[in-house]
Amino acid sequence: MTSLGDQPNVPAFLMTEGCMFRKIAIGFTLTAALLVSACVQTPSTPPVVTPPVVEPVPPVTPPVTPVANPVPANKRLDTLPGWVDSDAFIALEALRATCIYKAGRQYAAVCADLKDEEFNTPADIKAFLITRFQVEAVPGEGLLTGYYVPDYQAEYAPTTEFSQPVRPKPDDLVVIPGSQLTPPSTAVKIAARKVGDKYVPYYTRAEIELMPVATSYYMRPEDYFFMQLQGSAFLTTPDGKTVYSAYAADNGRPFVGIAKVMQERGYLAPNQTSGDNIHKWLAEHRGPEATEVMNINPRYGFFVIQPDRTAPVGASGLSLPPGSAIAVDPTLNPLGDLFWIDANAGTLADAFPVYQRMVSALDTGGAIKGQIRADLYVGHGAKAGTEAGRIKHKLKMWRIVPFVGN
Repeated sequence: MTSLGDQPNVPAFLMTEGCMFRKIAIGFTLTAALLVSACVQTPSTPPVVTPPVVEPVPPVTPPVTPVANPVPANKRLDTLPGWVDSDAFIALEALRATCIYKAGRQYAAVCADLKDEEFNTPADIKAFLITRFQVEAVPGEGLLTGYYVPDYQAEYAPTTEFSQPVRPKPDDLVVIPGSQLTPPSTAVKIAARKVGDKYVPYYTRAEIELMPVATSYYMRPEDYFFMQLQGSAFLTTPDGKTVYSAYAADNGRPFVGIAKVMQERGYLAPNQTSGDNIHKWLAEHRGPEATEVMNINPRYGFFVIQPDRTAPVGASGLSLPPGSAIAVDPTLNPLGDLFWIDANAGTLADAFPVYQRMVSALDTGGAIKGQIRADLYVGHGAKAGTEAGRIKHKLKMWRIVPFVGN
């Protein structure tokens, strides 16, 4: 086969690379024309064209129109100290707990609205709260403390170290109106025992500890004392089981704090009377010396073991949301009500400086007496215990109530 350039009588302009033809015995002009029409050009590769880079256009967010707030300016939540920096999710957990406890009461309308709401940001939560609630100041100043649910070890039989029995509610302990006690008490309800035809105050801590008891759990004395202060604990047994020791009753005696006495005796420095430091001192002086100090507080708590419970429950019967629940004096502050707390100037070393938040009253406590008095539940475990033991803050309170219009 010959190349195109070797063909006789073919003009140079027809020598196009890749052109194929048949030799036809006709005149030059016709031959040339046919050859031109018969040539097929191999198409060249088109150039690669890179499309221009187009920057994405950000979506246009429509302007937010502020919701009209019907609440009077001097009663709005955003006038509360710390509102701007407060945790909206703590407030939401408090409201949800209140809605469970207060279903059908003064919070019913707000709780019904809450069911239909979807919150995507903390701002959404605060926008909901700020138009549905108003605040009412509680005059005066009081005290905020903290409590938690500790983890302790327990044994099934007493030992030198685990000598303290976990005492259940005694059969002879009854709860009666304070007016029936001899001598009469101003308490609405109080623990007592019957002697003849009279009801008299129940035994003190020191007296109770001398009584025999049937129980299956034994603890370190200082751990048991703190379990009484906190109201409950999770107990881990030698075989690895964990049970919940829940408050069952108390002896009705007044609560007396031992921190002040320990400070006055020189056992602890004035700013070192935290829960951790008190617990450590009691453990290091376990025996008659620590027992004498603990007996300064005549109030005594009794417990019931609940093997299947995994979360602490307050006097309201509800699980306690950490950081969102407080214990109150139920004779002055109804359970389930919402409050704003403003607590600062902690007096104990390494204390968190300020607590400003919306909380729900879900629990009570023997030492919680008075209208401006609250015990903040901070959670479960050792870390929570350290925080709780350092809370001793000046407290101001506001009630948070539904806005019902003018």
